[in-house]
Amino acid sequence: MTVDAHHHVWDLSVRDQEWIPELSPLRRDFTLADLIPEAQAAGVDRTVLVQTITVPEETPEFLALAAAHDLIAGVVGWTDLTRPDITDELARLRELPGGHYLKGIRHQVQGEPDPGWLLRPDVRRGLAAVADAGLVYDLVVLPHQLPACTKAADALPQLTFVLDHLGKPPIDSGALKPWATELHALAALPNTAAKLSGLVTEAAPGSWTVDGLRPYTDTALEAFGPARLMFGSDWPVCTDRATYGEVLSATQELTADLDAAARADVFHATATRVYGL
Repeated sequence: MTVDAHHHVWDLSVRDQEWIPELSPLRRDFTLADLIPEAQAAGVDRTVLVQTITVPEETPEFLALAAAHDLIAGVVGWTDLTRPDITDELARLRELPGGHYLKGIRHQVQGEPDPGWLLRPDVRRGLAAVADAGLVYDLVVLPHQLPACTKAADALPQLTFVLDHLGKPPIDSGALKPWATELHALAALPNTAAKLSGLVTEAAPGSWTVDGLRPYTDTALEAFGPARLMFGSDWPVCTDRATYGEVLSATQELTADLDAAARADVFHATATRVYGL
């Protein structure tokens, strides 16, 4: 079995994706109908659909999509963590059609100008509500925000934090520090996990190679271990650099030296356990 723990879909006729540049090849619809043949060809059995923009309408749509398609086993949605009724809102989402597919919450922390956004009292209150609801919290952050992630995870041991895209390491420059140091600090906390996802897009256009990614995936394997790492395609964002199959193949090559049990962790067991798929 293979689980893709991180992908997106969007339909520009439903709403714009303002983060996509006008001339980008990503500025078109990417629907589940586009993904299904790609996933089937790659041997992927189940997926986790992850939010893209911070609007309340998207999460209910994704839950309904999961209810209608066997491929999607879980949804990481969005809601405003700072809203006073966050507990009630999470309960409302769980009661919607497909609500039992809600497995986590994510916010575009990478776009917040305050590097300590996760440590704000109103945000920490929302994170505690996510934990109380039995959900996990996905972190989409930049390397300079990793220290705040570590402090938040330390302050909320009851909440599992999942680091998307390994915190977007500086693959284009080839640098490892201080990213690697901060990654190890986060991984030292037992309530953390991470995704081997989104790495090809951190390399310069047209320049990524498996060998170029290896120092970063090796660092993650050393820090988290296979039992707290999971494969994610980051489709369709990855298509700006590589096909779905190429991303999966690269991750398989990068983990080829692991034993069978460790590879099973990376490619399905960790995601299944962490998200409760």
